[in-house]
Amino acid sequence: MADFVSDFWSYYVIALSVFGIVFCLFVLISNSRRPEPTADNTTGHVWDGDIREANNPLPRWWMILFLVTVAFSIGYLIYYPGLGKFPGIGGWTSVRQYHEERAQLEASVAPIYASFAGKSPDELMNNPEALAIGQRLFLNNCAQCHGANARGGLHFPNLTDGDWLHGGDSEAIVETITEGRHGMMPPQAANFDSPADIENTAQYVLSLSGSATDPIKAQKGKKGFQVCAACHGPDGKGNQDIGAPNLTDKVWLHGGGLRGVMYAINNGFDSQMPVFGETFTKEQIDVLAAYVMSLSHNKKN
Repeated sequence: MADFVSDFWSYYVIALSVFGIVFCLFVLISNSRRPEPTADNTTGHVWDGDIREANNPLPRWWMILFLVTVAFSIGYLIYYPGLGKFPGIGGWTSVRQYHEERAQLEASVAPIYASFAGKSPDELMNNPEALAIGQRLFLNNCAQCHGANARGGLHFPNLTDGDWLHGGDSEAIVETITEGRHGMMPPQAANFDSPADIENTAQYVLSLSGSATDPIKAQKGKKGFQVCAACHGPDGKGNQDIGAPNLTDKVWLHGGGLRGVMYAINNGFDSQMPVFGETFTKEQIDVLAAYVMSLSHNKKN
């Protein structure tokens, strides 16, 4: 998939560049031809009664400068043919440059992480130096979504409360950082007969966590919950294998309350955590995972 995307953008840039060069040459040639002369040396275009367009060719210096620009563009295209894997005369490709720069980066940070090599996040969680580095990695790469205090916000998980969609052990956290996560709840409105059924089901969902509900509507909504049980389980405690949230703990990632739950049922959600496996080294991932684990470790104990 990555090769396809890279090839596509390479072809796209090459095609766009060639089109631009050909179009510029067309404009130059079409404007370099002087129309048939007229008695007053004008094209016949008149504005405001007195302003006439003179029939003069483009200045020679301008045409030369234009040709130099086109020649430079052709040379640049040959030397840098695209954004992907196709090398030019100089052998440059963006993919090759990326790997070279990444190798340089890894070499420069290797001494910093040398003492952490071969140690698991569970071991590093008790290492103050590792946690300090993990915190800096978190602030630079994770805080944009999870917040500087890691408490998250609407649509972004709180990493300090011990509530984990995919599991909170070191293996699960390393997998999350390395491969990212794609959390999706499909819209379910089509599976209900009426808006009243959706409201009743939402009332039942709220009752699972002891939230304020209408007990009569909640009882009616128990049947509708069968639609939700496929992912969240018959008891509503979720399924970490697929990232289905626990509905019994009063932790609402996308907003709670009757309105929030009804919105989730009607519209669903599609959340994406980016992949960091291509950004971080293994040691960096382990250090970052150790820091993330430490945020909720004391609360677990």
